[in-house]
Amino acid sequence: MARRALSITVTTLTATAALLLTGCGGGDDSTPDDIKGADSGANSPSASASASASAPAGVTRPVVTLPDNFQLTFENWTSSDPEKQTLLTDAKEQLRAGYASIIANKPDGNEALAFYDTKSGLSQDRQWIKTYTGKNLTVFGKLPAFDPKVTIGKNKTSAALYYCTDESKAYSKNRKTGEVAGNPAGTNPKIFYMASLAKNEQGVWQNVSLRSERGACS
Repeated sequence: MARRALSITVTTLTATAALLLTGCGGGDDSTPDDIKGADSGANSPSASASASASAPAGVTRPVVTLPDNFQLTFENWTSSDPEKQTLLTDAKEQLRAGYASIIANKPDGNEALAFYDTKSGLSQDRQWIKTYTGKNLTVFGKLPAFDPKVTIGKNKTSAALYYCTDESKAYSKNRKTGEVAGNPAGTNPKIFYMASLAKNEQGVWQNVSLRSERGACS
């Protein structure tokens, strides 16, 4: 049930039969070298005029809503560092926008996803979304994203985000037949994710690419 079930060393999407969303980490103050690829395609298209009450100050962020039957939660996605908190908030909304696209049956994504993705990130997300919409699937259940860890590059415009998700109570459902699917028995439900992000001229942290590895969360 994977959002992007990729090898940690691969950037090409692969699909699984169930649902998945994120990855694992913890929150530190280390500053890495500039992250490869994180400065490409960082210009953002226009977004909705509605702003989220929890969004960082500055440019107006689009509002993302999810139905009550899909509970995407974020445990400890907070930081005392204002820049890291802005990144965490933008990354949360990017993730929510992707699932909102699946649930709304929009294979090319929505306005919010385009706002929070770079050009390359949006292309990757569309491939992921179509692994659901192409099979007439939606998602429901509970999907916690936890243990985020942020490292911001020396240039202050590129970053890496690591986190985990637990798919134990997350499912896909065929819109036509009603058939429900989860991860096969014996599958590790926890997924480790590594996202590359870039800050655009508006100060929005956008997704550049995402990698994942099942079972790599501590």
